Amino acid sequence: MKPNEDPDRSVRVIVLLQEVASADMPITANELSERTKLPKATVYRLCEQLLTADLIRRQIGGRGFVPGQGLVDLSQTVLAGRSVYAARREVVGRVAREIGETCNLVVPERNGMVYWDRVETEWPLRLQLPIGSRVPFHATSAGKLYLASLNVQQCSRLLSEIELRAFTDNTITSIEQLKEHLAATTARGYSLDDEEFITGMTAVAVAVVDKNGRYVASLAVHAPKSRMSVADARGHVELLQDAALRIGEGIADNAS
Repeated sequence: MKPNEDPDRSVRVIVLLQEVASADMPITANELSERTKLPKATVYRLCEQLLTADLIRRQIGGRGFVPGQGLVDLSQTVLAGRSVYAARREVVGRVAREIGETCNLVVPERNGMVYWDRVETEWPLRLQLPIGSRVPFHATSAGKLYLASLNVQQCSRLLSEIELRAFTDNTITSIEQLKEHLAATTARGYSLDDEEFITGMTAVAVAVVDKNGRYVASLAVHAPKSRMSVADARGHVELLQDAALRIGEGIADNAS
């Protein structure tokens, strides 16, 4: 600790990060002060430091704060911890073996979804999207599931920031049509990709949630449509949901 440094500063920083990370929508400095009981001057000073470190960032066109890339990277590092990884890998591998197709764990970042873990199918015909690949929110089962997990304000804000690019003839490029699609996704509890990202590929995804029921990641299976139709994909939902539940429980166990 540097001379004259506030011994409680690190604790205050953690408290602020927890509030920003757990907020359902962008949270202002005044709201952070009210929730944490910290003086407004202290909150403003610490937020400026967190902005510089990219642990938080300002919402576009507003006064609130949202998690920055540094905080997202930190959370993903926790998910990649060895004990969490081993249990998660076993679950993802079992799904891939039982379905016979590639199974992925996909997490949201600022500009899209990132393949965080993956077990490949043994079929020689496969779609190459290795770990670390980034895919769009609006044209993938994993991404649409994440969008469906957001509240109305969060979703509208994000959709206003991204380009609804057409990857195939089936890609949804209308905001209103996409919102209707997301509402149906929320109602049924899983997401589908019917050749919306890659022609000839279908996918299905379910949510991995934390102990509070909040979205953490998408667990998805994709395959050539010649091997997995949309109807086939729907038939895998129960298996995927059971696997997602076990992954979520593993994350909670290692966080407690």
